[in-house]
Amino acid sequence: MSIPSILNRRVIAWALYDWANSAFALSVLAVLFPLVLGNFWSIGDDGAAVTARLGWITFAASVIVCITAPLFGTIADAGGYRKRFLFVLAAIGASMTAALGLIGEGEWPLALGIYMFASFGYYSSTVFYDSLLIDVCEPRYFSFVSSLGFSLGYLGGAVLLALHLWMLSSPATFGFENTTEVFSFAFVSVGAWWIIFLVPLLYFVSERHSPFEVSSGAIHAAYAELRATMRKVGQYRNVVVFLTGYWLYIGGVFTVIFMAVNYGQRLGFEDRDLVMALLITNFIGFPATLLYGLVAHRFGPKSGIYFALLVYIGMSVWAIFMKDIEQFFVMAIIIGTVQGGVQGLSRSLYASLIPPEQPGEFFGFYNMVTKFAHVLGPAMVAIAAMLSDDPKWVLLTLMPLFLAGGFLLTIVRTKSTPDVN
Repeated sequence: MSIPSILNRRVIAWALYDWANSAFALSVLAVLFPLVLGNFWSIGDDGAAVTARLGWITFAASVIVCITAPLFGTIADAGGYRKRFLFVLAAIGASMTAALGLIGEGEWPLALGIYMFASFGYYSSTVFYDSLLIDVCEPRYFSFVSSLGFSLGYLGGAVLLALHLWMLSSPATFGFENTTEVFSFAFVSVGAWWIIFLVPLLYFVSERHSPFEVSSGAIHAAYAELRATMRKVGQYRNVVVFLTGYWLYIGGVFTVIFMAVNYGQRLGFEDRDLVMALLITNFIGFPATLLYGLVAHRFGPKSGIYFALLVYIGMSVWAIFMKDIEQFFVMAIIIGTVQGGVQGLSRSLYASLIPPEQPGEFFGFYNMVTKFAHVLGPAMVAIAAMLSDDPKWVLLTLMPLFLAGGFLLTIVRTKSTPDVN
């Protein structure tokens, strides 16, 4: 079967969920929530206090996801409920996101609480979305289809964010009286966008059922099965080595994503230029990630991941010599060519390593590792920032993550032979 023929409605419906929830990742996580939290919900409060609030609520959401992701995956596998879990968690995330548009000025405790539930829905739903990859195509197409999802995610997120920025720059053009009304509408529109583009997956993607069932005492059975899965994961050498290497290098990737705007601010660049650079990265990410999937389909996912890690190492070194916003834009373009590729190929490589009969459990662990990676890179950057006031040296702390992660990836076997010890 050729690449064009694999683009059936099942694959496209699955990939559209990346288009759906990436609007939350880009518009809400990266731009809208931090801006509104500081300028409206926490108006008049100390900037350091606002940063601390955002940091702690993000940490709390991450901890909840780390604890629940493997458990959710186990229960869903036991009954064949991955689509149901995906719908419920996405609905929680979308409804809570829309609710952010209804919160009044100064109500930061309520905003933080709703934001935590929205983040929980976003991150938890990806456990089941990722695990459905094995249901929509054959293993030899994992790299292309996974990259297709990430590429559509970059495009969808960028399209909606561009619309929001246009509205903010000219509220009257869209019938709004001020930017406060625009922000309210933006949160509601992200929630609606999320649900609308989830619908095709619910209709056109079918999931395979696990050979075992949980008839009663589901939670107790899930914990028992979770303990068994932890032992089982340890038996899969490739899975253990890959997850360790992935935890290291994806921690560096996420740090570049989340710290880029802060890094530009410390260099004295304008917020408007930094948001524009973020948009450039996402628009470039659409065709680049799709091309990445095509190349990986031919040469394998590991080669693409190696190339991306070399690019990140080069960008970390180049950051030392950065002087102006034009160079920052060039870096945004280069990062955009590999950012989605390294994430998409990592997902597809992992899907090819796990046992196909229990994808929810194993992707629960994958997403748990992903959330732990969100802590690793920023913690190293924070330590570096305490030791040096020069932001140009901070990103160098990420190089060991890319190097060590890439080295462990060389140990991972991609042959079809079983790797159970």
